[in-house]
Amino acid sequence: MIGMLAISKAGHDIGNTYVITGEENEYVFLTDGRVRTVNRPKKKNRKHIQVIKRVQMKEPQGGWSDLEIKRTIKKYQEEANVKSGCN
Repeated sequence: MIGMLAISKAGHDIGNTYVITGEENEYVFLTDGRVRTVNRPKKKNRKHIQVIKRVQMKEPQGGWSDLEIKRTIKKYQEEANVKSGCN
């Protein structure tokens, strides 16, 4: 599950897109590269996220950078908007 994109289904961040950067029992650690950086991920219950299975980032040897995470999320959101017909 690590490296996959996920969308928040509950809480004040509902609808936000994140990259899963860690797992711990029933919790995952989410990063968006802006507010929630690699050094300060958001801890969220697995049942409160929707995993986007078709997108997965490979973790580089040195670990992810916030810039790389931001670019991946932005690219996914742009592709999603094109597919839904929104510009």
